[in-house]
Amino acid sequence: MARVSNKITSSSTAEYFAKNLQQVGFSSPTKAVLTTLKEAVDNSLDACEANGVLPEISVIINKKGAGSQKNTDLIEVIVEDNGPGLEETDLAKVFGEYLASSKFGRGQCSRGQQGIGISAATTWAQLTNAKGVVVTSKTAKMRKAIRGTVNVDIKGNKGVLKNRETFDWEKTNGLKVEFRIDGRVQINGDAGILTYLEGTALLNPHLNLNYKLLDNEWVNTPRVSEEIPQVPPPVNPHPHTMKLGEFMTHAHLYSGIAVNKWLKTGFSRVSDNIVKQFVKSGLPKAVLNKPVKTLSQDDFKKAYQAIQKTDLMAPSTKSVLSVGEDSLAKSVYRLGEVDFFSVVTRKPKICDFKPVVIEVAIARFKDMKDNDSPVRVLRFANRVPLQFDKGACAVTKAIESVNWRSYGLSQPKGSVPTGPYIFAVSVVSPFIKFKNASKETIDSSDELVEEIRRALMQAGQKLSRHIKREAKAADLERKISHIEKFGPILVTTLGRILEASDRRIKKAQNGLQTILGRDAADIQDDLEAAEEKLTKLKQKESYLSVDDEDDSGESNEVQATTKKTATKKVATKKTAAKKTATKKVASKKVAAKKTTAKKASAAKKKTKTSASKKAAKKK
Repeated sequence: MARVSNKITSSSTAEYFAKNLQQVGFSSPTKAVLTTLKEAVDNSLDACEANGVLPEISVIINKKGAGSQKNTDLIEVIVEDNGPGLEETDLAKVFGEYLASSKFGRGQCSRGQQGIGISAATTWAQLTNAKGVVVTSKTAKMRKAIRGTVNVDIKGNKGVLKNRETFDWEKTNGLKVEFRIDGRVQINGDAGILTYLEGTALLNPHLNLNYKLLDNEWVNTPRVSEEIPQVPPPVNPHPHTMKLGEFMTHAHLYSGIAVNKWLKTGFSRVSDNIVKQFVKSGLPKAVLNKPVKTLSQDDFKKAYQAIQKTDLMAPSTKSVLSVGEDSLAKSVYRLGEVDFFSVVTRKPKICDFKPVVIEVAIARFKDMKDNDSPVRVLRFANRVPLQFDKGACAVTKAIESVNWRSYGLSQPKGSVPTGPYIFAVSVVSPFIKFKNASKETIDSSDELVEEIRRALMQAGQKLSRHIKREAKAADLERKISHIEKFGPILVTTLGRILEASDRRIKKAQNGLQTILGRDAADIQDDLEAAEEKLTKLKQKESYLSVDDEDDSGESNEVQATTKKTATKKVATKKTAAKKTATKKVASKKVAAKKTTAKKASAAKKKTKTSASKKAAKKK
């Protein structure tokens, strides 16, 4: 009988995630493709924005045969950008080492935070295709670009650069990544690649996106804003936002310094006076001068409890970044012909001691006809689309909590409303709490759900007014159509009763049409006829006008002829105008004479009448 070893072993971070890739979005072949694409695009956008570059990103997804696993395809995912590129020494770290990120431990409104996602994509490629990611990079300082394959040393949590080569690249700077992975491509639907790309373009109006999916043609989604988002500087976490375990993990980043310094430099809203209040609340004064690494678990617990008892100022809201109502409205219009839209950007608020800004867009497109299906919900966290686990998300819970029936929509109990609408909700914060490491859904707290709910109700008020106007217009149209149907019958009947002429009846019917506003079609016809005449006149004028030519006297002759013709026309017009003026003067004189004659005859009649009255009195 074999003996079971009781030896305790440890594993690296890379080894842990290699065995648990489902935690970071690689739970199925379909999600694997989408997660790989998302991580690569997010990194490109962050790099461009951090360096003040308007992003130009191209995406290619192809099938390259059968995958190594059953019921999978070998999928090629290529993402290329115009960002600053990476130095050779950073390639292996970024793509092959877990928890290696310039943003790790920093509170910033960026898409990537921990340096897990892109390394997980490299690991998935390595596990399913026996080869990591092919990276091409060039910075502005490099004379030639570098290309190589990055693999993950799973045991040592290190990246390894292989097959390194240099070559001339037409780009001055940029980065290109090429993954070959086992997966399945889903184009449409909530979990589709197209949904992700459209959502990314919606919340990033400064992005110029080109993509080619499988055998389809290239598609370009141009930017609608030239303004590069100014990402606020990172901020330290607020001590009231952490649980005890998070508090202790955070301390390890400052293990070499004294506790006093760690509290002031590692957290926001902590000063010397605040540290003194910590001591009054129960923090042992002797602990303040100890190095953080020497603290026991009991010391950490006492410090944590003292901090939670102390009232602290709320975090600053200057660290949040919003898209803005104007830019978001432009993005909405880019998606299609809009029948209605409402955009609301709330002022930054503090929810659970975290600064957060909520943006909501409600839109209805003319090609949307389904009134019975649930509204389409688009969720975003730090401008990244969220496509999975919709039901557990704070955004979905906030939508369900609003009584949309009061705003004119149909809504089943305990569900999202129905109708041909798109609800886009963006949550931006340097400290977004996700339910898992794959960042698929936002953890719902009461304060955050309430803030999203208020933004939705603001947008709902605009929607309600629009629906009421539509209902009023529809009711008016219904009434007018009834009058239009029975009005002519009534006019004809009244005309017969009054024994009116056909001309009077026709005139009455035309007047009714005018009152109802139904003569608009005739007016439109007149306008179209006028426009046609104007077009013909312009064509005639352009035909008559000939440019001067140096090598031929023909054009001069034509111009001379044209000038003579024009002169004759002007003279004719002047003569006609004179004749018209003469006629008008003559007509005025005749009218004046007639008026004078009428007045004289009236005076004579009055004189005769008065004379007859006087004679009658005398008799």
